[in-house]
Amino acid sequence: MAEMATLDPVRLIFAAIVGLILLLVLIIKFKVHAMVSILIGAIAIGLIAGMPASEIVNAVNDGIGNTLEGIALLIGLGSMFGAILEASGGAQTLAVTMVRKFGDQKAAWALGITGLIVAMPVFFDAGLIILIPLAFSLAKRTQRSTLYYAIPLLAGLAVGHAFIPPTPGPILVASMLGVDLGWVILIGTFCGTIAMIVAGPIWGSICGKKYMVPVPERISSQEDFDDAKLPPFGTIVAIIMIPLLFIICDSVCGVILPEEHMIAVLFSFLGEPFVAMLIATVVAMLVLGLKHGYNMEQLENIMTKSLEPTGLIMLVTACGGVLRYVLQYSGLGDLIGSAVSSMSLPLVVLAFLVAVLVRISVGSATVAMTMAAGIVSAIPGISELSPLYLACVTAAVAGGSTVLSHFNDSGFWLVKSLVGLDEKTTLTTWTVMETLVGVTGFLVALVISFFA
Repeated sequence: MAEMATLDPVRLIFAAIVGLILLLVLIIKFKVHAMVSILIGAIAIGLIAGMPASEIVNAVNDGIGNTLEGIALLIGLGSMFGAILEASGGAQTLAVTMVRKFGDQKAAWALGITGLIVAMPVFFDAGLIILIPLAFSLAKRTQRSTLYYAIPLLAGLAVGHAFIPPTPGPILVASMLGVDLGWVILIGTFCGTIAMIVAGPIWGSICGKKYMVPVPERISSQEDFDDAKLPPFGTIVAIIMIPLLFIICDSVCGVILPEEHMIAVLFSFLGEPFVAMLIATVVAMLVLGLKHGYNMEQLENIMTKSLEPTGLIMLVTACGGVLRYVLQYSGLGDLIGSAVSSMSLPLVVLAFLVAVLVRISVGSATVAMTMAAGIVSAIPGISELSPLYLACVTAAVAGGSTVLSHFNDSGFWLVKSLVGLDEKTTLTTWTVMETLVGVTGFLVALVISFFA
């Protein structure tokens, strides 16, 4: 570590600028895969900064190993859990039941809440494809613009995807910052719920009145939900809540009970994130799988297929860990920390701004979260901050990685094609909605951080 102390601060700053620009150019201009681009950018920072080769290798190994150690199992279990929920019709159960409870007049609120819940265990794209037919059905029945129902659904999905574990993004940020997931769930749920209300039912109502977007012609009547084939609503809610409740109970016990207390010991095990997700996945296999007509071979196929996209997520995340450790081992983290202190810029604001810049440049929310978390977690003293404050930082990263979805974001084109919009309308509806989600969630987190 002695070599790091002798590195020139000016050279360090130059290395960071060149390395990050190289990373962005590789992704944006040359379409190099994000994993490879982040890895090249991180190594370039180390080389230009003058780090010994052995330190760069250590940073790469430590970044990959320590990052995946905290999230690999969670991403895999979460993917399998979501796949079972999807295959069993659990997502449709939530949506249909919520809409019927709220009624057509308040169905937009039901869709927003449903999207938020479904996106926690199910990836954004899958959740949208599963639930968008219900929005079309409501629009056709009420003769309203599709946006009146689609925007709240999209807002809920965006919030669940970015703010609340066990979705991979906030798990990644929490792992890199070393913050307890119970706090992340509590703060993420609070920030995300307010963001969903602003960007969902409220903005959706405005969009629905301003733009009369008919149901796409390719969509036929969507009155084909057979209640007899769907699992019970209460069952779905109970299973989804298993990991959240265990993790939250562990956090609460850690505050109000002695560490050696029997209940605290029990929940310290059950509330370990991978244990909580494993229990939820096994329960889903039994209740939504075997009891719903699937045999073990079919369940194995469903769960195996769900793991296909997780390799990409884990590798991009691991390379984000490499970036974090290069910044830390080179001494750049100290410089960033000093700069933040001299500017009196709250860490919550810095985290949000870094995520916003990467999100706008690259388009990928995962890459934005990865880079923002890597930079922020390299700042000295981060582990000394309170869990509540670090949870607010996590929410700020989630907010920054959500804003301003545009032409370089795959979600932009998915929404455009599924809802049947042109580019201009997608920008003035979907892009504004994403920005409202991100900015609102960040502002709520910022306010909470003042009391941390």
